[in-house]
Amino acid sequence: MTVPLLHLQDRLTRLSVAPGLGASLANWQVKATGQALLRHADEAAMASGSPRRLGCYPLVPWSNRIAEGGFACPSGWLALPPNTDHDAYPIHGSAWQQAWQVEHHSERRARLHLDSKVPFAYRATLDVHLHEGCLRLDLQVVHLDERAMWHGLGLHPYFPRYPDTQLQVTARQVWLGEHGRLPSRHAAIPADWHFDILRELPGSAVDHAFSGWAGACVIEQPSAGYRLECTASGAEYFLLYCPQEQTFFCFEPVTHPINAHHLPGRPGLRLLQQGEELNLGFSLQYAAIQSS
Repeated sequence: MTVPLLHLQDRLTRLSVAPGLGASLANWQVKATGQALLRHADEAAMASGSPRRLGCYPLVPWSNRIAEGGFACPSGWLALPPNTDHDAYPIHGSAWQQAWQVEHHSERRARLHLDSKVPFAYRATLDVHLHEGCLRLDLQVVHLDERAMWHGLGLHPYFPRYPDTQLQVTARQVWLGEHGRLPSRHAAIPADWHFDILRELPGSAVDHAFSGWAGACVIEQPSAGYRLECTASGAEYFLLYCPQEQTFFCFEPVTHPINAHHLPGRPGLRLLQQGEELNLGFSLQYAAIQSS
């Protein structure tokens, strides 16, 4: 499968984008060394046709899983069937499973959009910008349906994971659930998941949403010789996914926790009327460091 790509570059980095695969970022690399800054997408990953094998993709009009086969909105119940063959819940919205259109493309910028009718009418826009080693992503959704609907946004980047990968990020609480169920309650963050200071990722699996985030994080890769200083706007939550024995991890800025459509008060979701919008921004600044 040949995937059409857009290519962007600045003085320090180069980026490939696959509009036809859910507006996914395929590879972001250091020009001088070829070092991958997002998980490297090889030929097999590209041929798979799946954004889940690439470097990053947008989450519209919700992030992560929704239980109970749908959710209630002012006009009634919106049914949502599972949208993958490996998960019992509909996951990550509908934009990642559709081809986006190219609105603008130049050496350092691209603007993509999607007019979707699934599961309701909305227009999503992703602005991608490179400047001096900084990758800036601006995601927007405009609600087009006559019925008011709950909306959420997120970005799903995959980062390389090395034995010495370190993370620094501050949160106040984590969402936990009973074994085998989606998260349902706020809890204190376990000691192994505290990243107030730069520390290595935990050895045990993590797949949780954290709240009380001010929007800053640092990912340091000593053996690979670089760090990413990241900032988000419009996202008070992040998801940390650290699967065991894998060469990647995910740090996802999101507007709401997992299954927010069924949590008390629908934390982080926005009920949008026709023509109203929701925005999320994320920037990742590359800097070379001396490897140890």
